[in-house]
Amino acid sequence: MKFDILTLFPNMFEGVFSESIIKRAIEAKKVEINIIDFRKYTKDSHNKVDDTPYGGGAGMVLMPQPIFDCVDDIKTDDSKVILLTPSGEPYKQKKAYELSNEKHLIIICGHYEGFDERIRTLADIEISIGDYILTGGEIPAMTLVDSITRLIPGVINERSHLDDSFSDNYMLDYPTYTKPRVFRNMEVPEVLTSGNHAEIDKWRKQKSLELTIEKRPELLNKSNK
Repeated sequence: MKFDILTLFPNMFEGVFSESIIKRAIEAKKVEINIIDFRKYTKDSHNKVDDTPYGGGAGMVLMPQPIFDCVDDIKTDDSKVILLTPSGEPYKQKKAYELSNEKHLIIICGHYEGFDERIRTLADIEISIGDYILTGGEIPAMTLVDSITRLIPGVINERSHLDDSFSDNYMLDYPTYTKPRVFRNMEVPEVLTSGNHAEIDKWRKQKSLELTIEKRPELLNKSNK
């Protein structure tokens, strides 16, 4: 899997992609991640990539030329272009699974007040990670890369992501415990130390259902659709 991320702030990605699972995935050559400063593609004599909006208004708008030229330079027949925008499709685990089967993802990070509307024509899909405002698309891009990378075969144990929240009919994950068995008078449920795997599996499914009903009951409606 190859990720090309178009951004004006490449240094934002250094810490995130040099630690933990993503770092190991890069070292194992399961993923290739390229951070591309699309300012390098501008033809403006002053190195500008944004300008004031036609019709007036606050803020600056990303110009189409640098982003179009950048995508033209790196896109292949295997590429899928993702535009990160508040008006995009809400990002869900199902989409992460779908995208993990792609060979090449080009992720465009917006910034400033927005981007020229014509940039949308580059996108195969528009994605939003939530109904809130961020400074730019860099943090959403990190979210996509992290959620997709862990699903790529060989990156983590398959069982780990199959048991995750939202992976099984939109249910939250069950509670987990480790040593010590008793900590500050809080004891690990007896069933988990019983060695009876059938009962453990039954307990986990029940707790998953109970947590979903308590914390995210709307997910159950989605699982029945």
